[in-house]
Amino acid sequence: MFRSKLKTLALAISGIVLAASLIFYPKESFEGSIRGLNMWWEIVFPSLLPFFIVSEMLIGFGVVKFIGVLLEPLMRPLFKVPGVGGFVWAMGMASGFPAGAKFTARMRQEGHITRIEAERLVSFTNSSNPLFIFGAVAVGFFHNTQLGILLAVAHYLGNICVGIMMRFHGKESPNKAKNAKKFKIREALSALHQTRLKDNRPIGKLLGDAVTSSIQTLLMVGGFIILFSVINQLLYHLHITAALAKFVEMIFSVFRFSEMLSIPFISGLFEITLGSDLTSRVEDAILLQKAIITSFILAFSGFSVQAQVASILAQTDIRFRPFFIARIFQGIFAGLFTLLLWNPIYVRFLGHNQPAGALPVFGDGIWTKDFYHKMLETGPLITICSLSLYVLILFIRLKESNIKKS
Repeated sequence: MFRSKLKTLALAISGIVLAASLIFYPKESFEGSIRGLNMWWEIVFPSLLPFFIVSEMLIGFGVVKFIGVLLEPLMRPLFKVPGVGGFVWAMGMASGFPAGAKFTARMRQEGHITRIEAERLVSFTNSSNPLFIFGAVAVGFFHNTQLGILLAVAHYLGNICVGIMMRFHGKESPNKAKNAKKFKIREALSALHQTRLKDNRPIGKLLGDAVTSSIQTLLMVGGFIILFSVINQLLYHLHITAALAKFVEMIFSVFRFSEMLSIPFISGLFEITLGSDLTSRVEDAILLQKAIITSFILAFSGFSVQAQVASILAQTDIRFRPFFIARIFQGIFAGLFTLLLWNPIYVRFLGHNQPAGALPVFGDGIWTKDFYHKMLETGPLITICSLSLYVLILFIRLKESNIKKS
């Protein structure tokens, strides 16, 4: 009872401080809000929407169930999750935060996985997409495509390590893993057909549901991005970031890291884009130190992304705590992999003195840079058209609903 009252008091005080800060720092709050809105408007919405819509369609068509039966022999022994986890993992890596959480929650709602399996799955299927790592972080912030390869390898290896670690989370049902003996093409095709018959929604209805569900999720994501962008800005002007940085400086001094990395690190704990950008601007730190900090920030994913995930998981019985603990471990794993792979990958394989016949590094980053800038240019147009389509679908459905009632 006392803990509950203390939590209520802490939340009330936090809300009052936030409201007062918005009043006393209107300009800074507006700047943070615009920055978050631009990020969602230009990058997040147009890059995630196609994946969300396609995934909803694949679920309705039964393709996810088909993939689940096929990948059962791989996903069950390795991560102790059903084969549908392979679909969630692939889509999460391709589209980035918070796609893994959305697809995991959907699998749980459809009854494809248990709560424990969902908690395992969501812990390692949330990651930064390759476009963000290469286009924004490596090329945009560090101006170094080779560093992007190291960050991506460390990031996704950290994902795998977290997945293997989380296989020990919870207790396995006794009837599980019995079907994970061999690939069953005939059973997979049967599951695809039966799932499609069970859904029985017309194509138009299925597409409309996919669009509305995806856009509703992305509107929620946009709200969290804007909110935490403002909070990050206010924490800096309230000198809370600097106060927290003093504690981080003591930890960094033990590992002989530059003290100037403390404020970018704190900022990255709240929002990964700002933290990665500030880390790349620190001149007193060597590149290896900045790469390790950036790897941790990308893997931890920031409180902004974690709040988005918590909101999505709240629609199910999936607990958030395992996901949060997994983020800490993935940050540690990613930082360690960056340190361990620095010499073999970045210095030797990707260094300037490459042996003859070495693999080219993505055309020196030209394609990633061009694609990222094209996304910035066309992103707002995609967002406007998608939101207009969303409003049109809602209008048609409300009109049909009123006709049926009358």
